[in-house]
Amino acid sequence: QVQLVESGGGLVQSGGSLRLSCAASGSIFSINAMGWYCQAPGKQRELVAAITSGGSTNYADSVKGRFTISRDNAKNTVYLQMNSLKPEDTAVYYCNAEVAGPLGWYDYWGQGTQVTVSS
Repeated sequence: QVQLVESGGGLVQSGGSLRLSCAASGSIFSINAMGWYCQAPGKQRELVAAITSGGSTNYADSVKGRFTISRDNAKNTVYLQMNSLKPEDTAVYYCNAEVAGPLGWYDYWGQGTQVTVSS
């Protein structure tokens, strides 16, 4: 079993910054992609940013130039540095990891961390 534990959410004013962290633990042989998704009230969960084990990144257009995703493979941890935050960034942010298992790759999710940006 694999657990993802997120931290770093909170309340911040518009223009401020937050750094989210997500640590994976448990029966981990290897992790492929790790990423962050967000879900605002009444909306579907959507990709914010993702990073492969080799360091290739992908960002939603709405966060390009403001957010940076990174990871520490030795610690099985992924980070999301969020700068120039806007009220529309307010959402629950979920960590995701694609973990190798006996029969293939499995998706795991964290419990979510609330990010609230006030205007």
